[in-house]
Amino acid sequence: MAEEIYPVRWTDGKVVMIDQTILPGEYKELETESHDEVAKWIEIMVVRGAPAIGVSAAYGLALAANEYRDLPDDQFFSAMNKARERLAATRPTAVNLFWALERMSKFIEANKEVPRKELIAKIVDEAEAIRREDINMCMAIGAFGAELLPENSGVLTHCNAGALATAGYGTAVGVLRAAHDTGRNIRVFVDETRPRLQGARLTAWELHRLGVPFTLISDNMSGHFMRRGDIKAAVTGADRIAANGDTANKIGTYNVAVLCKEHGIPFYVAAPYSTIDFDCPSGEEIPIEERSIDEVLGIIPGSEAYEGITVANPAFDVTPSKYINAIITDKGVAYPPYGENLKKLLG
Repeated sequence: MAEEIYPVRWTDGKVVMIDQTILPGEYKELETESHDEVAKWIEIMVVRGAPAIGVSAAYGLALAANEYRDLPDDQFFSAMNKARERLAATRPTAVNLFWALERMSKFIEANKEVPRKELIAKIVDEAEAIRREDINMCMAIGAFGAELLPENSGVLTHCNAGALATAGYGTAVGVLRAAHDTGRNIRVFVDETRPRLQGARLTAWELHRLGVPFTLISDNMSGHFMRRGDIKAAVTGADRIAANGDTANKIGTYNVAVLCKEHGIPFYVAAPYSTIDFDCPSGEEIPIEERSIDEVLGIIPGSEAYEGITVANPAFDVTPSKYINAIITDKGVAYPPYGENLKKLLG
């Protein structure tokens, strides 16, 4: 069995991350004692995936606490608020980022009278707890979701929602590996996920290590394989799920969901409870991050000839809940109507 992947962890007072920008060609770990560097790594996608970003942000606040450990109380807590603002400004769509920062901030406020050395240790422990909980949630998602996948069939996934996108194990890939491990005999169709190729670079790398059979396809091939009957289900992760079940995920997810609907194929979303934003009524309110045009032009040989052209690069799109057959959470599986059933399931 392949060694488990942990994309972000705390070691000897430092945050250690796998550099996902250079996979699969090179495996390299980076380490830092700076919360600002953690923020930069989130921005440039050294670490990515909503749950992993949340864990990274929690660790970022733990680093900030250590950086400011010698400041007087008023300056310390002011500096911690600024650190939180810096981390919160990194990626607008992934709600786990804000969930983790809110949890950490409430914890710090509740323990602000604790002596500084003890407080810092407690902050680190709380960040570690978020990481452990995420791994356990992903394993629960895998167990619930595996039961939904048809046996002896092809399953499509989009982008990377594996161990690399979480604290470990994965959400959508967690479902796929659990199905494989329990003998459902699936073959995964991995689309490239342009423009950053997270499917081709990251999901394929993970599945290869795990020994899960897969076929790599380009993004525009999924409809072809659905029509042929090779794909019988699709499962993706999520960066934010609105209260009504509308789901923001990597750009191109909406295309997959619409194709699934047309071909009568179930489309599933896998995510922990921390990805569900009950304060967001629908997908219309989800902020969509626009990233650098270089991500699009960078994969085109000779693209320098296009200087001055207009390029759009939204990192995410929103899939309306009507296209989603079920949302797989760590608490169980929610079915439509999501506005009612997500609240019942998650309490």
